[in-house]
Amino acid sequence: MVSRFTQRFQAYYPVIKRVQDILVSGTLLLMLTPVLLVTALAVALTSKGPILFWSARTGYKGQPFMMPKFRTMTQGSKVMQREIATDNDISVTKVGHVLRKCSLDELPQLWSVLKGDMSLIGPRPLLVNDQVIEQRAKHAEIFDVKPGITGLAQVNGRNFITMRNKVRYDAFYANRVCMLLDMKIALRTFGAVIDTKLVK
Repeated sequence: MVSRFTQRFQAYYPVIKRVQDILVSGTLLLMLTPVLLVTALAVALTSKGPILFWSARTGYKGQPFMMPKFRTMTQGSKVMQREIATDNDISVTKVGHVLRKCSLDELPQLWSVLKGDMSLIGPRPLLVNDQVIEQRAKHAEIFDVKPGITGLAQVNGRNFITMRNKVRYDAFYANRVCMLLDMKIALRTFGAVIDTKLVK
């Protein structure tokens, strides 16, 4: 039997989650300023092109938004989801390999969280032309939560699970989002980042 307190807390959790996103992302942006500056300098000095790469993503309620990452590819590489991209499609820079392995390329997304386009935890925002969009359309509840920097699929295999299973994880999260689940995902994210076998 769910208590009234639990029901009320769950009803207000979207507001609590947003406050957490603002506090945590703002704090991390300040704390990680030296890391952000060094990473930006490394990208700028080792390859031609902009420091940040912006791509159109599908976000909350299916609305598109521009999501930033530190650029890890050479100029002219195709914008594709990593699961189907081949060496002929993209050319990752030497610094880019390191950034991807350590997930440092994702740090600029803290700005998207602070801005409100994303959350720290939620289904990953997909490219607007991603094949998974069609499968997600069968689960409209996925778009009722903001996309996240990390999510349930990311801590359960990331790029090594099928697109169908990714959608299942996304739908599961959207239907059961709560503080306890977010805490579990946050804790497991650290392990997933350290485990380089999960990074493609």
